[in-house]
Amino acid sequence: MCGIVGYIGWREAAPLLLKGLKRLEYRGYDSAGVALLNESLLVMKQKGSVSGLEVATEGLSKEMKAATIGIGHTRWATHGEPNDINAHPHQNTVGDIAVIHNGIIENYSALKQELISQGYIFSSDTDSEVLVHLIDRIWNSDSSLDLESATRNALRHVDGAYGICVISSREPDKIIVARKGSPLVIGIGTGEYFIASDAAPIVEHTNKVVYLSDGELAVVKKDGYVVKTIENVEQQKIITELDFSLEKIEKGGFEHFMLKEIFEQPAVMHDVMRGRVRLDEGRICLGGIEDYLDRLKQAKRIVICACGTSWHAALIGEYLIEEFARIPVEVDYASEFRYRNPIVGVDDVVILISQSGETADTLAALRTAKEKGALVMGICNVVGSTIARETLCGMYTHAGPEVGVASTKAFTAQVIMLYMLALALSRGRTLSQDEITLNLRELSRLPEKATRILELDSQIKDIAERFKDAKNALYLGRGFNFPVALEGALKLKEISYIHAEGYPAAEMKHGPIALIDKDMPVIFIATRDSTYSKILSNIEEVRSRKGRVIAIANEGDQEVSRLAEHVIYIPQSSGPITPLLTVIPLQLLAYHIATLRGCNVDRPRNLAKSVTVE
Repeated sequence: MCGIVGYIGWREAAPLLLKGLKRLEYRGYDSAGVALLNESLLVMKQKGSVSGLEVATEGLSKEMKAATIGIGHTRWATHGEPNDINAHPHQNTVGDIAVIHNGIIENYSALKQELISQGYIFSSDTDSEVLVHLIDRIWNSDSSLDLESATRNALRHVDGAYGICVISSREPDKIIVARKGSPLVIGIGTGEYFIASDAAPIVEHTNKVVYLSDGELAVVKKDGYVVKTIENVEQQKIITELDFSLEKIEKGGFEHFMLKEIFEQPAVMHDVMRGRVRLDEGRICLGGIEDYLDRLKQAKRIVICACGTSWHAALIGEYLIEEFARIPVEVDYASEFRYRNPIVGVDDVVILISQSGETADTLAALRTAKEKGALVMGICNVVGSTIARETLCGMYTHAGPEVGVASTKAFTAQVIMLYMLALALSRGRTLSQDEITLNLRELSRLPEKATRILELDSQIKDIAERFKDAKNALYLGRGFNFPVALEGALKLKEISYIHAEGYPAAEMKHGPIALIDKDMPVIFIATRDSTYSKILSNIEEVRSRKGRVIAIANEGDQEVSRLAEHVIYIPQSSGPITPLLTVIPLQLLAYHIATLRGCNVDRPRNLAKSVTVE
């Protein structure tokens, strides 16, 4: 959610920190700040944009412009409203320590009261300020301690999640970084090191990184770094090479990252399937789960845990796995999974889906499933992420970095992964070779069909113009496309702030039909499948109440055109494959409505890209 950057090396730190913070803007934030260290310590922070902070730093003194050590932060408010005081970095009373923090300190209230009783004065309403005063108190209490040991001892008193960077003018040659439940990565340059909450600010400077694990602390200096556990045991870390380039996190001529990522989907579909869909061999090859495939096939039940858009992908996965492999599947909100004392055991498989691989709720579900003995499997996009490290097996989506807060290409990548998993589980059990080959052909045609849908962009924009002032919208689908209705509604409300709901089309009669009037746009997914005639009946019900119907239908379908005010035609495909096509027009519709309303689609209000707090 919040963003962290840090630099130590031979270059001026301020421009690097500001540029890094801009690369993290997509994560969502409400304030920004930097701390620069050049024997003395300077903190500059304010509510609002990184651009505003950049203007404020133009008046830096010559000494601070020359600083080659610094940390920066973009804050997404949890404790305390967005303002200058609550922005990070936070300092101790005398101003010689600065801390930035992602996460939530759950016992901050008790710690704060204890520190206040000892004379510490708090200036902010945040939980994070507790950390800097706690480090200061511990450091001052024992002259034998250094910044590293004071930070380590402070963290032993902390309950909750954190990713932190600490610098001090008392030891102006290092940055202390530590994580528990909130991601941190160290980029390795030549005589310089970069620190960030994800790789976006780092990839411009180096492709060699080290991912910190939970419970680890690193001391980073200009000439090297050391990683230890909170218990002070040194760790040997594997250096990972980033698998994406700077170009992939630039807009590439598109007005917004979201639009770029929507249009990247044909290429993403190809990348997700590359080397996995073996059409000539008639099989799926999923190397990340190959050693566990037999155990997966023998599972009595599969539970899929996810949040937000990934949860909608999981719902489609439920349909696919049960349809193809005939294994019972349950889909759980990861945020609810561990709190309802789930019945999960050694005969179950729990699949965790997360674009970032760092979603706090999904990580909590993962650890609960492991404790109960289930086989845990991950599907995520980020190599080296916590879910990738903590699951027993899994698959990377290879969707590339997704900068837009509203997920688009990550959704299609996740659904394709689940489609391939369903086919792999069905091989030799439930589907014949001819049936598997038929599905592989359908998958291989996806990129071309998606490209044809994207060519309808201008038509979809025209439709968006007619509905941009709507106050509410209803999305309806059946079967494989019911979850797509949920996803379409989520996209609209995320970025346009129009209230929208998705339902199974048959459920409309059980309540939502009361909302329909002449001002209500109702978006139907009306592709030709086993529920087609039922969908047509549902459209008639909406028309009779003067609702305004937009339909997603198959090319050549004249019956739908007779009923709907607007029709967006997509290529004909089998039922299980249609969610990967029907979602694209809904993404474009949401995008264009939002931009026509003047909304910031890449950074919608109150949202964050990677939700790293529960």
